[in-house]
Amino acid sequence: MNSSLKMSLRCFLLTLAALTFTLLAGCGTAQYAFPDAAGTNVAPATSLSQTTVSAAGGQTNHASPPNLSPDLLRTGDRITITFAGTPTPLEKHEEQIREDGFIYPPLLRLPIMAAGKTIGQLQDELQKLYVPAYFKAATVTVKRQESYFFVGGRVKNPGQKAYLSEMTVLKAIQAAGDFDEYANRRNVQIIRADGRKETENCAKALKNPKLDKPIYPGDQIIVPQRWY
Repeated sequence: MNSSLKMSLRCFLLTLAALTFTLLAGCGTAQYAFPDAAGTNVAPATSLSQTTVSAAGGQTNHASPPNLSPDLLRTGDRITITFAGTPTPLEKHEEQIREDGFIYPPLLRLPIMAAGKTIGQLQDELQKLYVPAYFKAATVTVKRQESYFFVGGRVKNPGQKAYLSEMTVLKAIQAAGDFDEYANRRNVQIIRADGRKETENCAKALKNPKLDKPIYPGDQIIVPQRWY
């Protein structure tokens, strides 16, 4: 009897130990797995140094050159602002658009962004700023002073040319007397007013006007010589 009791007691203790071990192991697994599962739902932190800072308009700084219309005002353009119908005559105001794109018209105590606007847009904006805040009645007129571009190399009449609206590379070369007989029409160099360099294949642009790039005031066009 004693032997049977001891055997039963031993089996009971073994069973109890096994259950205890199982419970402990299960708790440990759950406790370990919880933070790992939670971590999979959290986005990884982004380092500040890896963040891309974008310029206004959603484009990063130093992106491709802006696609400006030839009729838009640009930095470096000289403009004249005149006033008519004011009680006291005002002298005309002449100013070059600064590198930051702003101008400083008379009387106004704040700079005005001019670059990137048409003459008409700038004129309307100034009209609203001056009338009626400064004058009960007045007419504000904005004009762009004559601008120039340069054509050199293998053209018949190289030199500085007056800039006209909607100017392109082919039109600029025509204004310089057209290509001469030694011109390399497939690799015409364009040096923008800000120093950027581009090329145009004028042979292809003659067939497809969409390939004819616009020219702006201050640009230079260099037609190289062909060697074959």
